[in-house]
Amino acid sequence: MTELAEPVRPTDHADATAPPWCDRCGGEAATGGHATCAAARVLEPPRYCAHCRRRMKVQVLPVGWSAACVEHGEIRG
Repeated sequence: MTELAEPVRPTDHADATAPPWCDRCGGEAATGGHATCAAARVLEPPRYCAHCRRRMKVQVLPVGWSAACVEHGEIRG
């Protein structure tokens, strides 16, 4: 489970519930072909911010991981 360490600021996107970008490959989430990304995300932390497509700073620890976006803050899992 992923917990949000800092609140995410509202985006300019019409549908804020569905992020526009894949958090593993950085591609458009609406376009198909992200089944492999979803399978890999079970074991790996996100690499891209799902809200702005920026590459995140990721730290993997024995007890979990943290990923930080400059714009949207940090998430942990």
